[in-house]
Amino acid sequence: MPLITFNENGIYCERAGIYIDPWKPVDKALITHGHSDHARWGSKYYLCTTSAKPVISYRLGNEAKIESIDYGETVYINGVKFSFHPAGHIIGSAQIRAEYKGEVWVASGDYKIENDGLSESFESVTCDHFITESTFGLPVYDWKPQENIFVDINNWWRKNADEGKVSIMGSYALGKAQRIINHVDHTIGEVLTHGSVEYTNKVLRKQGIHLKSSTKVDNSMHFNRFKGSLIIAPPTSFVSPWIRKFKNYSTAIASGWIGVREMKYPSDIGFELSDHADWKALNTAVKATEANHIYVTHGYTDQYAKYLREQGYDAQVIRTEYTSE
Repeated sequence: MPLITFNENGIYCERAGIYIDPWKPVDKALITHGHSDHARWGSKYYLCTTSAKPVISYRLGNEAKIESIDYGETVYINGVKFSFHPAGHIIGSAQIRAEYKGEVWVASGDYKIENDGLSESFESVTCDHFITESTFGLPVYDWKPQENIFVDINNWWRKNADEGKVSIMGSYALGKAQRIINHVDHTIGEVLTHGSVEYTNKVLRKQGIHLKSSTKVDNSMHFNRFKGSLIIAPPTSFVSPWIRKFKNYSTAIASGWIGVREMKYPSDIGFELSDHADWKALNTAVKATEANHIYVTHGYTDQYAKYLREQGYDAQVIRTEYTSE
């Protein structure tokens, strides 16, 4: 039997009695990062990276039993050697390496190889078996450099500010929101946030993560304060009563799906900013592992696995409950 198998609970290492990012409650869970489709409530014991622990604790609650280790540190569980390595997806995100009797697996979780200046930079880890996402596993997904995208975002915000409008940017509360806060031009105006974003910011700042200034939108704020500001909020807020208070505003969404797929929450404009690897980056990451056996999860699984087989890999699709972005 291989060291890692897949069952109805998730990615399983029977020898160690652990799951990686299980989608059902289990006894022992190794967690790649804090997004809710990977860090789920209900397991008895969790292990994650030191930098991921604060936000995972915040999201799962104080009753969750969570331990952590640093990147590159090793822990043995019933003879299986585990270590966590940067995935570049969000702060604290990790690829999990498992080794036993010379057999090496890497479960990548979600990842991107571009250094975003905030998350720990992606690290290639050689292995025999590599479990990869394929959220954007088609050639059509080809990201521009991050600095180019933020030029576009700043131009949009500046134009709105000049017209006295409020700029409302839809993004995930964990990961992309902080990336936007740190890279937009704060000389244009004030950066305000939805509560879900600012509460996450508070957790990250408390652990020592440097984030540029942001202020939670408060009901006591006068409308004039919103004019010219950039407000960062989850896309769900676009269809909630919360957004009505801003009156004269323009909306945008930062997502890899922009331009290719109809967005669930429509906006005035979109910016192709993703925390996942694009087509070229996926192929670069797979090649760097030197693995022959590739397991393709969430996204364009069938298409990407087929492509990898055509390149000579032993590639197969693994069905998961991860939801991508």
